[in-house]
Amino acid sequence: MDRWLIVGLGNPGPEYAGNRHNAGFMVLDELAARAGGRFKAHKSRAEVLETREAVLAKPLTYMNLSGGPVKALSDFYKITPDRVIVVHDELDVPYGALRAKLGGGDNGHNGLKSITKSLGTRDYLRVRFGIGRPPGRMDPAAFVLKDFATAERKDLPFLVDRGADVIESLMTRGLDVTQNEYHRADLHISGPPR
Repeated sequence: MDRWLIVGLGNPGPEYAGNRHNAGFMVLDELAARAGGRFKAHKSRAEVLETREAVLAKPLTYMNLSGGPVKALSDFYKITPDRVIVVHDELDVPYGALRAKLGGGDNGHNGLKSITKSLGTRDYLRVRFGIGRPPGRMDPAAFVLKDFATAERKDLPFLVDRGADVIESLMTRGLDVTQNEYHRADLHISGPPR
């Protein structure tokens, strides 16, 4: 059975752990907890957890260099780009929403830009974890490196959990079914999901 490579994007180090930019790491930690495993250092400059179905990976480079470890892992495990899923924070999706898609541009996301360049294709699956736009005139680069706000943190465990559900759905049921189910299920911060 062909395995999947599931990549969560973030920046290494405790000072970044709660940042919006680290939503990908948060979802991967949830998947690791579900698998009952622990991440271990890998020579690809990533932390890796191998399961029967997938290789879970958190690149240990900074975000803008994520492509190197992703390419090294895809080569090492012989996983083709069509079986790569990258979960990342997304400014153009509102907080409380998750979007799955195949390919497309990088929307200025340096992690995606690096992965696309290293893999030589845009055709890999993405799970876009909505963080919304920054308030007022705040620079998006500063916004993504801030921790989730207090009000957002209340719903964060639920969203991280659902991010892991989206990834499992992509692996087992494919893109179309996953989009139909999860694109309608946005969290409305004022109330329960519809």
